[in-house]
Amino acid sequence: MMNPKSIDVAGIKTRYFEAGSRQHLVLFHGGNMGSGNLAECAEDWDRNFEGLARHCHVIAVDKLGQGYTNNPLLNKDFTMAATVRHAYEFIKALGLDQVHIAGHSRGGYLVCRLALDHPELIASCTIIDTNTLAPGSPRSAQVLGNPPIPRLSRESQRWIIEHYSYNPDHITETWLDTMSEIASLPKSIEANQKMVAQGLGKNQFMPSLTIDKSRTFAELRDIGLKCPALVMWGRNDPTAILDQGEIIFDLIASKQRHSSMCVLNQAGHFCFREQPDAFNARLINFINSTGE
Repeated sequence: MMNPKSIDVAGIKTRYFEAGSRQHLVLFHGGNMGSGNLAECAEDWDRNFEGLARHCHVIAVDKLGQGYTNNPLLNKDFTMAATVRHAYEFIKALGLDQVHIAGHSRGGYLVCRLALDHPELIASCTIIDTNTLAPGSPRSAQVLGNPPIPRLSRESQRWIIEHYSYNPDHITETWLDTMSEIASLPKSIEANQKMVAQGLGKNQFMPSLTIDKSRTFAELRDIGLKCPALVMWGRNDPTAILDQGEIIFDLIASKQRHSSMCVLNQAGHFCFREQPDAFNARLINFINSTGE
């Protein structure tokens, strides 16, 4: 993933990578602004990007307040809803239409919400290992409890990803370099202070997400997605367990005939990194099938 670009999205300087041609595929990573666990970014996709670009015009973007994309301009926009709006405005700013979207973890919730809110824009939706969209309580507290201190240090981020994973071989030094650098940025420190010390995470981000998540479940049940949908899951995900993925798939498939689920064996929460060739092949096959 070379030559990052930036674009102004409603006043937010937004970083992204793009390569390839033909159908548009936009990738959304996980996490949220001000996270105390990982400084997630577009480089989460660095084991998939080149392979996908052989088949698609692929774009990997830093979400609102993450990576090298600027923080929200207002405190009231430290929410998941604002992150979804930023993603929509990013796609529109690039002048894209009939876009295939794929999102991991919190990005999985984002792409589902995008597909519900803007069906005219979305060609297909791929949802990957997401606790945020899944029913029930996540196991993150048990699996990721007591990481090394200080949080967001290189050692702490490595430890957290290892505990997310079936096999930690996908954790590269280059990826850790990038996340460590992002975690040390003034804007990242500011976002973490606002979310943790100032309480925006506990008092605003999570309560608003809980309300939005309930509305999303109701819309999936009563209206459904208007585009083809693929649910991708790591069989060995220790936090977003497979049963949760199957419930999401059942809910989507009840309204959308062109739905499928792919389970990648010997893969944890970052299933797309642990099994990049299998993940890419399944995603491209699915995207190609949407034109049939």
